[in-house]
Amino acid sequence: MEIKKDERIDDLEFKGLKIIQNKTGFCFGIDSVLLSDFAKEIKKNSKVIDLGTGTGIINILLSGKTEVQDFTGVEVQQEVADMAERSVKLNNLEDKIKIINDDILNLKNIYKKNSYDVVITNPPYKKINTGINNKENKKNISRNEITATLDDFIHISSYLLKDYGQFYMVHRPDRLVDIFSIMRKENIEPKKIRFIYPNKNKQTNLVLIKGIKNGNPFLRFENNLYIYDEKGNYTDEVLEIYNKK
Repeated sequence: MEIKKDERIDDLEFKGLKIIQNKTGFCFGIDSVLLSDFAKEIKKNSKVIDLGTGTGIINILLSGKTEVQDFTGVEVQQEVADMAERSVKLNNLEDKIKIINDDILNLKNIYKKNSYDVVITNPPYKKINTGINNKENKKNISRNEITATLDDFIHISSYLLKDYGQFYMVHRPDRLVDIFSIMRKENIEPKKIRFIYPNKNKQTNLVLIKGIKNGNPFLRFENNLYIYDEKGNYTDEVLEIYNKK
């Protein structure tokens, strides 16, 4: 397996799975790990697409957490998509996971409407020209709505989803009003939400959301998830998610 300059292979410590990452680029974080755990309820006969797949972490983890046999990952950055494709090969998952190097805005030219049972996405959190922009373009695109906006991600998700298909997303709580507003506009009904906290003394900084296309209105709040305990160690639940307990 070819490893390029500044790249490394990280052991995911789960069923022997590994991933290739660039030390100078945007590496996956706990948000992707939590999202994959949140979505592990998906059924084995589902067709799943991950929008903004990055290095493919969500699909790779879900290949171990579920019995799903049909994953697609879409990544606009060619270099990052290449890493994802090599990670798929590294794990011998070519028969399960397909990586597409394309803009999500072009997916209407590739797929018919209602093509997927499940859409998963960990999109850029920041609106363009807000916050501190990283000089590294790869990190900038991963963190900021440069190539596609929140509206774009939810719109194309609705286009791709079958009726009653499942939509899973991780985002920032301060965008929650926008998220729910856009989801409703695109006929994806918010059904389940879970807030993530660094610890019990800090404000929530991540939120996990599940929606159903053309679903009936009913929103369930899951128990809060705390990352660290009072001693600064991972909580038991996070250790379980990382398969360390």
